[in-house]
Amino acid sequence: MKIGELAKATSTQAETIRFYEREGLIPPTNRSSGNYRMYEDVHAERLLFIRHCRSLDMSLDEIRILLRFKDLPNQNCDEVNNLLDEHIAHVGHRIKELKILEKTLKALSTTCKESQLASKCGILAKLSSTSKQSVSIKKDAMPMHVNRTHGMKIKPKKLASVV
Repeated sequence: MKIGELAKATSTQAETIRFYEREGLIPPTNRSSGNYRMYEDVHAERLLFIRHCRSLDMSLDEIRILLRFKDLPNQNCDEVNNLLDEHIAHVGHRIKELKILEKTLKALSTTCKESQLASKCGILAKLSSTSKQSVSIKKDAMPMHVNRTHGMKIKPKKLASVV
């Protein structure tokens, strides 16, 4: 199947499929005589696996590790269990951060409850004064707000490269 057919079959944008190929998550495909990428069912299955992992907020590095184990089914899955435990801990940490964020936003919303001129808006004033203060805070002291990335403490054993 061509990339458009794979995209439709897996509800994935063609550019996302190309990105996963560049990242090495999907193996290279054969090309047709017209130089179109030609995908097989194995590509669709792998793409659906990747999408499922992404829906669980797993990073690309975590997915790479899981795919290596999936490609080497005779390996012990202890590292897979460790990876999931680490991810669960990350999710718990993220939930705590999000609760703090929610509390902060709710407090901010109380600073302006009525319709008025933007120049008198308590929310804008508070955001302006807070942003001036946060310039002096060290960058690594501030929580990272980058979706779907977190540090991996797991050092997976060297696995044979599977293409």
